[in-house]
Amino acid sequence: MLAKVHLLAILTVFIANSVANDCNTRKVEFGTVCVCNSSHCDTVPKIEDLEPRKYQVYTTSKHGLGFNSQVKYFSKKSSSSSIVIKIGEKKYQKIVGFGGAFTDSTGANVRSLPRAAQKRLLEKYSLCRVPIGGTDFSPRPYSYANRPNDVNLENFKLQKEDLIYKIPLIRDAIGLKGDSGLKLFASAWTAPPWMKTERLWTGYSVLKDEFFQLWAEYAVKFFDEYKQRGIDFWGMTTGNEPLNGFYSHDYLKINSMGWIPHLQAKWIHQNLGPTLSNSSHAGMKIIIHDDNRLTVPHVVALMLNDTETLKYIDGVGIHWYKDDQVPPEMLDLTTSDEKQVFLLMTEACYFVGTVQAGSWERAAGYIRSIIEYLEHGSVGWIDWNMALNLEGGPTYIHYEADSPILVNATSQEFYKQPMFYAMGHFSKFAVPGSVRLEVDYSLPEQDAIKSVAFLRPDNLLALIVFN
Repeated sequence: MLAKVHLLAILTVFIANSVANDCNTRKVEFGTVCVCNSSHCDTVPKIEDLEPRKYQVYTTSKHGLGFNSQVKYFSKKSSSSSIVIKIGEKKYQKIVGFGGAFTDSTGANVRSLPRAAQKRLLEKYSLCRVPIGGTDFSPRPYSYANRPNDVNLENFKLQKEDLIYKIPLIRDAIGLKGDSGLKLFASAWTAPPWMKTERLWTGYSVLKDEFFQLWAEYAVKFFDEYKQRGIDFWGMTTGNEPLNGFYSHDYLKINSMGWIPHLQAKWIHQNLGPTLSNSSHAGMKIIIHDDNRLTVPHVVALMLNDTETLKYIDGVGIHWYKDDQVPPEMLDLTTSDEKQVFLLMTEACYFVGTVQAGSWERAAGYIRSIIEYLEHGSVGWIDWNMALNLEGGPTYIHYEADSPILVNATSQEFYKQPMFYAMGHFSKFAVPGSVRLEVDYSLPEQDAIKSVAFLRPDNLLALIVFN
């Protein structure tokens, strides 16, 4: 046990009428949001210099958005209800971070605000995702090698979306993080159509065998271009939702490229792994799968049992879609006896019913998911678009979604939804480097309580409780 341990943060999610710290509340269709603009936005009360007998409580509730903080004394009274943090016993995963994705839609929405409001919106996330090329949340499909059969990538070039929507925001976010740093990982949705069996952005298609090495070099070119602009990457995934590349264009219009597991394993150990290792980006984390739980037994197990491929694998990325149809125990298949491989939840958002402004139910869904993934070893949890407009876009395929932050360009303001604060209790208090600890319950209604605990790098304890 460390010499000095204090209890820092408790997330108590309950129905209360307290008003959040500095939150400018507004009633909307499905509940309440906090309104921010150039001159005002709510903040997180600072962590107090606590005496040993004190603890600090941060609460968020359906009727009290924001971070309400109080400092209290521990009670000496005994109780039949307790949550016990086992500090000196088993320790689990170390947290890498929480965050969202710098999509083109996020960039377009943030840039629609005044500069002062933009800075208030870019919260200090610790781990964020960056698309390599276009996605469904772009103004168009695009790649960086648009000339067919450019087999030497002589015409490789970043696009206006990178220069206008992504890079400026990423640099701003890095500036906000300061010395504590911002980790970035990249994901490609598809190769340029001319590299694929069907020359389409969407629908059934896979990478042609003759372009396996070129596709690895394409990724390195992307990292080179961003590095020249002062942006380095911590990791990359092997491709967003490869299962999408086996659906017809009429069924699913998301930019995609399919991967058969054994061929992707071959690409990783023969092309991507060696190419990255021999580049200026050696040491970058390679995260496989980047898809839903459903295919974990078929894809992840094969790659983790392939010695040559495992040599280059650092982590497994999972998306949360259809999690209600697959038990969380499936996540336990993402480990290896031969090598330590981390688990990371790499994308989550609500598409069904698109935007539900102010929805507490969706915030509760985020909390349950984050705790579940943490309990099964995830080193973080990544939302999809960090900010969308009031309709859940823009998206060129009209595949609107919800987001923790909604931007109202007309009124030059943005709204922090309950989902934002749900994520915030983890991102603000389970900071990078925090180690998850074992928790025991002694409660009359144990199923109604969920919690996770962390020992932080500053030697404070964070207990996050959802009731």
